[in-house]
Amino acid sequence: MASAEPDAEDAAEAEEAVYEVLPCDRMELSQRLAVEELITTEASYVHNIQLCVSDIRAHLQKKQLPELDLEGLFSNTDDILHVSRRFLQGLEATAGSGQEQLLCISTLFQEFKEEMETVYKIYCASYDHALQLVESYRRDPRLQEEILDTLNATVPHTGASDLSFFLVMPVQRVTKYPLLLGKILENTPSSASAHSALEAAARAMAQVNANINEYKRRREVATKYNKAEHLTLRDRLARLNTHSIAKKTTRLSRLLMHEAGIVAKTEDKEYDDLEEKFQCVASSVATLKENVASYLGHLEAFLLPTPHQSDLQVAEGPAQQYRRLSERLQSAVFPEFKQRVDRLVWQPLCSLSDMLEGPQQLVKKRLDKLLDYEEIQERKSEMGSVSYDEEAAMNTYLAINDLLVAELPQFNQVAVQLLGQILRSFSSLQLDLAAQVLHHAEKELEQLPHGHMPLPSFWKVVEDSLQQSGAQLRAFCQAFETVTPSPGAQPLTPAEERKVLSLVSKHGPDKLYQVTSNISGHKDLDLTLLRGQVVALLQSADTKGNTSRWLVDAGGPRGFVPAAKLRPYSPVQVQQPGMQLLTLDSGPERRRHSYASPEAPRPQVATFTPTFQVVAGFSFAARSPQEVTLQAGQPVVVLEPHDKKGSTEWSLVEVNGQRGYVPSSYLVTVPVQDPAGWSLPV
Repeated sequence: MASAEPDAEDAAEAEEAVYEVLPCDRMELSQRLAVEELITTEASYVHNIQLCVSDIRAHLQKKQLPELDLEGLFSNTDDILHVSRRFLQGLEATAGSGQEQLLCISTLFQEFKEEMETVYKIYCASYDHALQLVESYRRDPRLQEEILDTLNATVPHTGASDLSFFLVMPVQRVTKYPLLLGKILENTPSSASAHSALEAAARAMAQVNANINEYKRRREVATKYNKAEHLTLRDRLARLNTHSIAKKTTRLSRLLMHEAGIVAKTEDKEYDDLEEKFQCVASSVATLKENVASYLGHLEAFLLPTPHQSDLQVAEGPAQQYRRLSERLQSAVFPEFKQRVDRLVWQPLCSLSDMLEGPQQLVKKRLDKLLDYEEIQERKSEMGSVSYDEEAAMNTYLAINDLLVAELPQFNQVAVQLLGQILRSFSSLQLDLAAQVLHHAEKELEQLPHGHMPLPSFWKVVEDSLQQSGAQLRAFCQAFETVTPSPGAQPLTPAEERKVLSLVSKHGPDKLYQVTSNISGHKDLDLTLLRGQVVALLQSADTKGNTSRWLVDAGGPRGFVPAAKLRPYSPVQVQQPGMQLLTLDSGPERRRHSYASPEAPRPQVATFTPTFQVVAGFSFAARSPQEVTLQAGQPVVVLEPHDKKGSTEWSLVEVNGQRGYVPSSYLVTVPVQDPAGWSLPV
């Protein structure tokens, strides 16, 4: 009996020890099962994604169904598969690590968290669009039948009825990582060395999911405001209400207060720098697109058929050789060049321009939401709280701003790279064109008289030929000027005479100019004027310092006109019947008019007049014997610039031998132009 008592005590102690060890074994077992679940489910996930990419998508591609948007359906599953394969290899490599396995798994999650966030946020952001495509295909019996045929042929063991069975897998997998890590962590003692590492890994994957959700929310906001701008006019009018009008009025007043400096504008240096670069890229793309469009337009006009050239009888020689070369280039080289420019330059440029529309719209919306944000923030600081809708409006601004700050750098970089590639392509095409033209021209050049001449001698011949042609052109111009009368000033209507009087009183006679040909204004602040109108010069340059556009006063409206279509105003001389031009034997009286009989016309010569002379700017009818009648444009001699009482409002003048007073404001001092040479006889 004595010996039995110790045995009973030993059995009791052993039983107690068993019950003390079992909880630890259960925790270790659960931990091992959780790790196995992580690895086995990852392997199954990678296998299914492989089926989705290699079998299902490839089978649908072979069907060549234009209605199927495979890129929209499968998004970046290739990138997800690449990352998941490497991640699975890392998990499987931890199997032989023993006690260090948990630490290796934690380290692996930390290493892959950034890559996972990058690929999964793109997929999750486009997942809703993929589901919409699946739903639209389900409503099309023919497409649904093709999809079911693909699923039955590639993955019959899954029993999937549509593509959503596979498309949801990446979304489910990334959200399950924190749960699997949490399950492992629950069965890891807090005293274990890997406990803190597992906690950090679980927090990292939870943060990855949070970042993905935030990115998806930003994309939804961006998509919402991009769609709002594609509404029809009827839809826009239907959306107008008192709330929207009040909101737009508040934004406008806030913007005006910014411009006036009444309210400080929210500064964001990082965003401002990004937007400045983006706007620079957008402006460069728009300018290049405009120039390339003009270039292609001129090239198209150059390639238009010219059947009239075939009717020309051109003798054999350099001209005929050039004609054959020109026909060969226009029929083969230039059309091919135009097609290449259209394919390699114009189409990519249009695509890049279309890419800019979304960010441009988002930048505009950010400004609107910034104005709302500032207004609500100011109200919140005064009242201490805001409504739910106002809080949502503030969050919308923050989402748009964060999205632009996060994506504009990458977008700017890609846009600049594309723009550089387009410019390089255009330069290469120009070089190829020059090489092809030279290649086709070599045979013709060899047959030309100067084909074998050394280059310096050839350029000397070219220079001599140009000088000779220039001399012939100058001689022709001089001969042409001797038989072509210079354009004279246009006569004025009574309404124009009153306008000229007003312009003289405002600006003085030396500022008057007359329009030599019709002017059609195309730009902002340009004037449209008719030939013969009189204007006053205000400034001989535009706001950018361009001296070819002058600022003028047209007797009411003011604006810019081409300087080349203005000349100093010289009133037309109204000649009385029988009045003749000065003759060769005028002698010292050549400035006076001759009233000789017109039966014996005499040779006319050009006469030199003084640099300035006084003429009647307007017609004036004498109302008393002390006054004298004037015709607009008639030259006068001022005897006294005042009347007998000393008033300068009236001047004593002599006209055609008659003396009398006329209003001083009716007289204009004008510059006299140089003689125009030979003129036609009257």
